[in-house]
Amino acid sequence: MKALKPFLPLLIFTFLILILVTMSCSNDDNKANQVAYNEENPLTAYMALSGFYQKTSVTKNAPVFSESGFSFKPTVAGKINAFIVNIPDVNPALRVTLWDVSTKTILKSETINVPTENVSVEKTITPIALTKDKEYFISINSGDWFVREKKEGIATVSYPIAAGNIIITGFAHVSSKAPEYVFPNSFSDNFYAGDATFKFQQTE
Repeated sequence: MKALKPFLPLLIFTFLILILVTMSCSNDDNKANQVAYNEENPLTAYMALSGFYQKTSVTKNAPVFSESGFSFKPTVAGKINAFIVNIPDVNPALRVTLWDVSTKTILKSETINVPTENVSVEKTITPIALTKDKEYFISINSGDWFVREKKEGIATVSYPIAAGNIIITGFAHVSSKAPEYVFPNSFSDNFYAGDATFKFQQTE
């Protein structure tokens, strides 16, 4: 035992080093297993796959405001990190709303300053968790909007449309002027009016 005493500090030191190295390797493995998912904007794919990018007209200063947007389902669990809007006029307080389709209740509503017409504006928000396969709806409330169609004008679109990890299930609108909230219930499959979208990020 006396012969081991001079080596005890060295043994303890070596043991501690081994523990630290093991912990470091474990942390490195955990970091390697963590996937950093890219953010997605489903509107781009929605317009491309529907053909609604082919023809655009403008509605400005409409006497009756419209609550309009699209319903969707995420195919994976994720979160919304930002709202994005684009309208053909200036609006210091454009309202954008995220709805729960099953209950027709509001999950989040934000006002966004749009200082320049026909320029996309993004507003970062506190992330909103989305459940896989649950249906949501995003809309804007405005008297100014873009109408996007196929060149034929009356050509219909077959929903659902897969836009990355987001499935677009339909477009709808309803007459409604803020501060009133009315869930869009008039569906159409031959045009889209907006624009309202979001940045989605998969979380698992």
